[in-house]
Amino acid sequence: MLRQDINELLTQTGPGTPMGDLFRQYWIPALLAEELPENDSPPVRVKLLSERMVAFRDSEGRYGLVDEFCAHRGASLWFGRNEGSGLRCPYHGWKYDVTGQCVEVPSEADNSSFCENVKLTAYPLVKVGDVLWTHMGDPANRPDLPEYEFLHVAPEQTYTSKRWQQCNWLQAFEGGIDSSHVTFLHSGGLKSDPLFKGAKGNEYNMKDTKPFFEVADSEGGLFVGARRNAEEGSYYWRITPWVMPAFTMVPPRGDHPIHGHFWVPIDDHNCWTYSFDYHPVRSLAPQERQAMIDGHGVHSKNIPGTYRPVANMDNDYLIDREAQKRGDTYSGVAGIAMQDASLQESMGPIVDRTKERLVPADSGIIKARQKLRKAVVALRDEGVTPPGVNPEHHRVRSAAVVLPQAESFLDSCRDAVKATPGVPQASV
Repeated sequence: MLRQDINELLTQTGPGTPMGDLFRQYWIPALLAEELPENDSPPVRVKLLSERMVAFRDSEGRYGLVDEFCAHRGASLWFGRNEGSGLRCPYHGWKYDVTGQCVEVPSEADNSSFCENVKLTAYPLVKVGDVLWTHMGDPANRPDLPEYEFLHVAPEQTYTSKRWQQCNWLQAFEGGIDSSHVTFLHSGGLKSDPLFKGAKGNEYNMKDTKPFFEVADSEGGLFVGARRNAEEGSYYWRITPWVMPAFTMVPPRGDHPIHGHFWVPIDDHNCWTYSFDYHPVRSLAPQERQAMIDGHGVHSKNIPGTYRPVANMDNDYLIDREAQKRGDTYSGVAGIAMQDASLQESMGPIVDRTKERLVPADSGIIKARQKLRKAVVALRDEGVTPPGVNPEHHRVRSAAVVLPQAESFLDSCRDAVKATPGVPQASV
């Protein structure tokens, strides 16, 4: 179990909270590039770390992320006119550029300097890969841009989606480093999902329901190793990297693309789940990309025009009890992404961790909480830069390997868990 004060420390991310300050040390996903597809496209509402903002792309292609509300009388700039290299409030015509600077107040005299003293809170918005990233912390301590491998392979080798998840970021993230549930919750997907099925590793997953966990520190976070029995004298290892604060990768299966997630707090009761697939040495096949678009693998099928899943809390995730009885799906919920989300959301907006009863299979979760807490306290009390801020920490991969029983997973897989351009993933 976890003390209530520690639970609050790790789950509260609004302005002025220690965990919120931690997230503000990093570049975090703000939205997908597809949401601002062209210059002067409509602005988009963005809520991150409990701050309400709007994102826009001006007439010159520059991206902006600014306070949602006009400095005049608080009207939402989501209704604004994106024109002439700025966003104009439709109420009284006040206009702002991508830095949040007010550049025009129509009611003022031509020689007035009033605009110079009006500026909205604004954060940088930078396209890396197919994601728009922001840094909401001190500009003087702004780190270099992210170097996660899925962002830097060729566009034909990668695909990213996102979905709204109705729970705190921490319980969603904890599902991302929990390999023990795969044998149960995702057993149907291992047999039928086009982005998972057919791999030799699936057989090891299904035959051994009692994985042994070993967790190793990394510069940016942790490597969580889940060990299962393979052929005589060998073990099947699935190695999940976590880069602080909220980046995880799913160990690969066969020649399928590598999957992963980034969990971003909207507020304390909601988060964005960014899910990606990429292959380090080849293009995604048309059928693979279509499967991702259709909501297979780690992706979700969303309500058109939104990033809310079709299967959601309001419709009980379209649970099919007959499919559950037949064994088509273990929980009755279709799709690996929504199988995870349904149970994570079922815990409530913020799970009460004082009531937990953890077991050795939860060692990755336990150590991640410890590392988060240590980093939050060190930042708060001593100003220590947390792990994962340095882009060198981003150059990791997940791996799936079969090793002799006597070998250490990390000693044997040091190269396999490095993101090396042009080198295939280690997979079974």
